[in-house]
Formats: sequence, structure tokens, C-alpha cells
Amino acid sequence: MKYSRARLLPLGILALAGVCAGLLARAGATKSLTPLQVAYAGSMGSMMDGGIRPAIAKALGAELQGRAQGSSGLANLIVAQSIRPDVFISVTAAPMRIVLKAGKTKSAIPIARTEMVIAYSPKSQYAAALAKASDRGAQPWWQIVATPGFRFGRTDPNADPQGLNVIFTMQLAERYYHQPGLAGKVLGPQINAQRIFQEPQVMGRLQAGQLDASSAYKTQPAALGLPFISLPAEINLGVASMENEYQRASVTLSGKAHRPSPLVFYAAVLKDAPQPKLAGRFLVWLHGPAARQILARYHYDDPGDAKPLVP
Repeated sequence: MKYSRARLLPLGILALAGVCAGLLARAGATKSLTPLQVAYAGSMGSMMDGGIRPAIAKALGAELQGRAQGSSGLANLIVAQSIRPDVFISVTAAPMRIVLKAGKTKSAIPIARTEMVIAYSPKSQYAAALAKASDRGAQPWWQIVATPGFRFGRTDPNADPQGLNVIFTMQLAERYYHQPGLAGKVLGPQINAQRIFQEPQVMGRLQAGQLDASSAYKTQPAALGLPFISLPAEINLGVASMENEYQRASVTLSGKAHRPSPLVFYAAVLKDAPQPKLAGRFLVWLHGPAARQILARYHYDDPGDAKPLVP
């Protein structure tokens, strides 16, 4: 059937009007959401973008504006007033204590916990051996990752708790497996530019096969479908009741000694939050059933008997 240009023109105008109406409706919906600025540990990126963001848009009418980075780095930026988020979420107590000590918040509540694992690339030449090691094969995981030329990635211990935690884990592994010097064989020097990357980059490098393995929290490779090796409770920093055993490890940075804490995530509303009421509602929501389901789906464990932090 043929139509004249005169008859097609009104149809085109109607179609264009429909598209414009849809765009305006979506823009209006976005404008109706109140921005909520959350600075959170970089390891939480997948859950924040894929689970929390759409959930709080619906439940709280909030638009998550996240900043993902190492917790220690974020804490220092908050104290220096370089950033001004509504909520800060750290992994381990140490970064949150920096913020508490500076008077930037009154308290912090535990919302979840995780544990250290060894994530590895399915594209690695060592993938088959690591898969067998994860099933308690004949060759132990620590022997494989200590192989000369093995590409093991990690984050900066000066800026990211995970960068510290992998050193703690390897020190504890030395004692647990009776392997003196293991940490140095796997990690190299404490500050090793060839093996240190920004936290969001590490998983991407594993996916691309640019690394053979890396340190990780259990939540990270599980969310991306990457394989990983679970570690014994004695070295994985995931059991609150084993804190005294974990503190046998120690790392000195810039003349200051650091000791490990259980891998608990803490959340706090900051005193100068642009949206303090919404931030408070967000923390309450994090303890509700909807948030607990999302946390579990992304492989975060319940915080158990972890206590709130106060100055």
C-alpha cells in the first residue's frame, strides 16, 4: 500500500512526539529521585551497581551516586574534606576509626562480613592446577602461586585494606603451612609496582587473563563468576572469634605497625552529610530484609557478633 508524503508527515510527527514524551517521562522520573552520595570500599562495586542502586531507587526514592575506592584512601579524603559523601562504608574497622577519630561521624554499624580468598583467571596457564588445588589436590595452592613467573596481583597496602590483608594472610599462611618466606615469594617487596593495581582493576585483569591470580574478598570473584580458592579459617581473616590469632601478623608502613582485624563492613552517616535524613534511612534499610537478601545474593555474610564502632 502506498502513502503520500502528506499522509506520512502526521504519522512521523506522532511517532516523534511519542519518543519525546518517553524521554521526558524518564527524565522526570530521574529528577524525582534524591541523590544519595555513598563512598564505599571498591570491592563492593558489583553489588552497589547491580543490587543496591535499583533497590533504593524503589524503596527510598534515592539515586545512588557512588564512589568506589580503597577504604583507607576514602577515609583520608573524607578527613581532608576533599569529598563530602552522605555515607561511608569501609571494610575492616581501621579506615572507619580514622573517620571516627576526626569527628566526622558519631558511630558506625556493622552490616556484613567476608573473607580472603585467592581468585584466579580461567585463562591462566595455571588454571587447571589451581582448580585441583582448590579441591585439595596433590599440589598445594601456595606452592603454585609461589612459582617463579607467576603473575599475582594485589592492591596498595597504603591505600586499601585489602592490600594490607593479603600481606597478613600470607604471613599467617607461612605459620600455618610451615613455609618461612612464603609471603615474599608470592608478593615480592611490600611495595611492588609490578604487582599493585587499583582495586577496581584487579578483577578486570583476571578476566582478561593479564594476571594468573590475585588476592580478593570472597564477594568479588563470586559476583563475576571467576573461580577462587577458599582458605582455612586460621588465615582467611573471616572469623571474628579468631581475631587474637590473626593479630600474630603485622605490617609496618611509614613507621607505623598495623595488625589485622576481621573482615567486617561498617557503615556510617557523616556529620556534614548533604542528605542526613536520607542517609539515616539508608542505614536502617541496610539492616532490613530486602537489603539482607541482596547482600546474601552477592555472597556477603551476616556480620555475626561484630559490635558497632564509637570514638
